[in-house]
Amino acid sequence: MLVRIVVGMAVTAVCIAIAGRRFLYLLRLVSKGRPDPARFRNIGGRLWAELVEVGGQKKLFKRAVPGLAHAFTFWGFTVLLATIIEAYGDLFDKHFLLTSSPVLGFVEDLFAVAVLAALVTFSVIRLRNAPARRERASRFYGSHLDAAWVTLALIAGVMITLLGYRGAQIRTGDFPYDHSWWTFASHVVYEAFKGVSYTTALNAETTLVLLNIAVIMSFLIFISYSKHLHIFFAPLNVATSRRPRALGPLYSTPDMDMEKVSEDTVFGAGQVEQFTWKQLLDTFTCTECGRCQDACPAWNTGKPLNPKFIIMNLRDRLLTDGPALMSGAKAEGERPNLVGSTIEPDALWSCLTCGACVEQCPVDIEHVDTIVDMRRYEVLMESRFPTEAGLMLRNIENQGDPWGLGAAKRTEWTEALDFEVPVIEGRVPDDIEYVFWVGCAGALDERARKAIQATARLLHRAGVRFGILGPRESCTGDPARRLGNEYLYQEMGKANISTLHEAGAIKVVASCPHCFNSLGREYPDLGGNFEVIHHSQLLGRLVAEGRLSPGTLNTSVTYHDPCYLGRHNRVFDEPRSVLDAIEGVEQIEMHRCRERSFCCGAGGARMWMEETLGKRVNLERTDEALGTGAEVVSTACPYCLIMLDDAVKARQREDEVKVLDLSQVVEQSISTGAPAVS
Repeated sequence: MLVRIVVGMAVTAVCIAIAGRRFLYLLRLVSKGRPDPARFRNIGGRLWAELVEVGGQKKLFKRAVPGLAHAFTFWGFTVLLATIIEAYGDLFDKHFLLTSSPVLGFVEDLFAVAVLAALVTFSVIRLRNAPARRERASRFYGSHLDAAWVTLALIAGVMITLLGYRGAQIRTGDFPYDHSWWTFASHVVYEAFKGVSYTTALNAETTLVLLNIAVIMSFLIFISYSKHLHIFFAPLNVATSRRPRALGPLYSTPDMDMEKVSEDTVFGAGQVEQFTWKQLLDTFTCTECGRCQDACPAWNTGKPLNPKFIIMNLRDRLLTDGPALMSGAKAEGERPNLVGSTIEPDALWSCLTCGACVEQCPVDIEHVDTIVDMRRYEVLMESRFPTEAGLMLRNIENQGDPWGLGAAKRTEWTEALDFEVPVIEGRVPDDIEYVFWVGCAGALDERARKAIQATARLLHRAGVRFGILGPRESCTGDPARRLGNEYLYQEMGKANISTLHEAGAIKVVASCPHCFNSLGREYPDLGGNFEVIHHSQLLGRLVAEGRLSPGTLNTSVTYHDPCYLGRHNRVFDEPRSVLDAIEGVEQIEMHRCRERSFCCGAGGARMWMEETLGKRVNLERTDEALGTGAEVVSTACPYCLIMLDDAVKARQREDEVKVLDLSQVVEQSISTGAPAVS
């Protein structure tokens, strides 16, 4: 008995000391990030997230089979904490038990078997998705595969030694749950000990108990030095993540007051310590599961961007810079900037900020905010960004729109209408309910103009009183912000907010999801609080209220969810409800739809940058749409409309398939006087 105690406790003490030292070091590294006190607000919401996402494994169930396997493993280890207590109790007292009820024994055995079954499932999944066979198509491409197999082996070791010593205990008569078949798995193992002597069984039980403790403690050390840090860091990361999700507005809106700028001021992140502590915590939380890369439109079309690699590379850089950070020495000049050394420039600029990675991440890593912070540093601190983006930025700054066409052309789209659209020159008149925020694309691009005109005609038909700002409207700054030019975005935003305040605007309807997101979700940080609605939501409301009655249109439609309307702002049902109201329309969903929708390729300011690497994103999405066999590809975003229409023409299918805005589809269904849309 003394040997059991000495060996068991010695192994425990050594392993806890090694692992504890490592975890303390990692936590100190995380603390080197910038402060972020907002992460501790809304404690109730964070506790609920912990219960649902960690305890309930909610996000993992987006993939049923691996989700269930992971849930059984997580719940199994939670339940089997009781067996760890029992193992240590057994060192001191062979008859130690937490309860005399056989129910606990049954639950322990059940989850031990469930965990073993989960391990088999994980093994099959990894073999089927082996990067050696599937290369980039494998979501485990680039992950630490050896560490994953070691983890599976260690978990299996914990379960096997657990059931082993319990089986031996039944033979020696020391099993706390007696000979009840409630502990079914332990009794199956006991069959192997039936024919051995008492002494042999006793020695086996001692050996297996010590092995069980040794494997558990070894696993603890392994976790502290491997990618499986997420076992301990994920609950903390989920508890401090953005609520309800890290999508929609960007997380931070830095103070861009140039009067407060000093030589020490840094915008964005060029070194790891310039991220917040939460962003550094993200790096230690990554499970390398590859769900983000599976969803990333850039990676799926042959670009160098892989959201998983971004986080993994930043983690490696943090560990490499650790000694310098811990010493407190300011050696930024001696360390290369993140972009160019740790992060490949082409990877950084390939991001569409579509949020697919964030949506899929089971441990709430906030990839988009981290990528934009590095872009901010490159643009504002180093003046480095893709050449073609420079023209777009100059156009926004000088002409108020990315195309540089100027304010004078912002009302030209109204000339094709057979009714007058009021241009608000002073205050919003009392009889106007909505300010219609047309957006740059809607006002200036020929195809997007047709969609805006259709929307205006439908609103007019429904008796909605609206007006436009015309030449007073300007770019919201969204492309500049997503590119990393936070200063230009804030200048544009403040000017637009001032215009809206001067006009006394309260309700705003926007057709562009990017404008919709900026006006409604991001402008409040700059002092602009308005009631903003997207035109698809307003159409849905008008149809539901009976103010707008769609007609009949015998066609099939596949609806493309714009990233900034759907995934970022959760507007999924309203556009579909409008299509449902059109008699004769058959809706066909693409495989990737709603929150899993595939980007059109225009987000993240990519609309104004050439796509020279891999397959064009809009072609990938359009090929999926064409694969449905639908006659109409519909959307509710001018960017998506342009990108999808370009791709349909590139595929030479424009005579068979039409790309139409939701408003255009509704208008075509109305037989009385609606112009044909091509």
